[in-house]
Amino acid sequence: MARQINRLPPRAAQTITAPGRHGDGGGLYLVVSPTGSRKWVFRFRWKKRLTDMGMGSASVVTLAKARERAAAARVLISEGLNPLEVKRATRSVPTFGDFADGLVERVSTQWRNEKHRAQVRSTLETYAAKLRPKPIDQIETADVMGALTPIWSTKAETASRVRGRIEWVLDAAKASGFRSGENPARWKGHLDQLLPRRQRLTRGHHAALPFTEVPAFVAELRDRKATAALALEFTILTAARSGEVRGATWQEFDLEGAVWTVPATRMKAGREHRVPLAKRSLAILEALRTISDPAPDSLVFPGSKPSTGLSDAAFSALLKRMGRETGSLTPHGFRSSFRDWAGEMTAFPRDVAELCLAHAVGDMTERAYRRGDALQKRRELMDAWANHCDPIAR
Repeated sequence: MARQINRLPPRAAQTITAPGRHGDGGGLYLVVSPTGSRKWVFRFRWKKRLTDMGMGSASVVTLAKARERAAAARVLISEGLNPLEVKRATRSVPTFGDFADGLVERVSTQWRNEKHRAQVRSTLETYAAKLRPKPIDQIETADVMGALTPIWSTKAETASRVRGRIEWVLDAAKASGFRSGENPARWKGHLDQLLPRRQRLTRGHHAALPFTEVPAFVAELRDRKATAALALEFTILTAARSGEVRGATWQEFDLEGAVWTVPATRMKAGREHRVPLAKRSLAILEALRTISDPAPDSLVFPGSKPSTGLSDAAFSALLKRMGRETGSLTPHGFRSSFRDWAGEMTAFPRDVAELCLAHAVGDMTERAYRRGDALQKRRELMDAWANHCDPIAR
């Protein structure tokens, strides 16, 4: 008995809204995603495996045209040909390099900064160089192994990132119709059988001063008449990351309310963070207002070129001038100094100290129900930290 085909109504692409697969018969489906997008898919069995072949977006391809394409695919199958392979043969297959470059460019807005985008491009250009000239549909396990093996033991962390990025590119190529089958860069159940497992990294801590030595260090900073010295002291007092301080603009500050609001786009976790400002922090800001451009979008801590602000190297140079080896002391390490002081010398709850550092507190459920950020409690803690850091108050 012949299979029933042409079951969908003429205006199916416009009238069917329920998410899922809606069969027209003969392997043709209208696939409606949860977001409402619609596409035509032809499902067929090839060598005992079910395979999907895209027939185009339903917003562009009519039902009649989709049926025509499905009928042509069924003819190819009857002749012993894989319609997906025939389709690929009739279109220009990009090289791994061209496809990877285009993919990075298309999705680059999902990354918060150019540095990360440059790192992705660099790893795919440098460590996947052997893959770049090869058509992306011809990349096999041996090719991936050829790229990873030379660096797997000597540059373990880099090699892991390279593998993940190759897997990402090949997955995207499959979604674009240029590949089929398993991803040769997949780790679990595939490359984990061919490459030794990486040893778990022991992550080093940023070099930090004991909190008992912070007041003396702050006294040294105050003897230096430089924007970098003010910026570093402000970093210490707010327990912020140096990048958050160096990129701060005047529009982020409510001096009357003594609050610094760092936008989500500049935070590591991608969440807005409010920082209560102690009196000394406000005094630093007031001093800077007299020597820097107070326009809302101007940088609070300008560098030699006000439009670019202080570089990360400015703090390293400052520490070197102070006779401090950067290997024994880092700006980020003062966050550890703050956390050790809060845990050992105060009775403030752990959660309050962690919120001061913009760390996530509690599990996902707890965070979903927490609406406040304990600003007043954090203000009391940061005022106490500022008093501890103040060499005059001691």
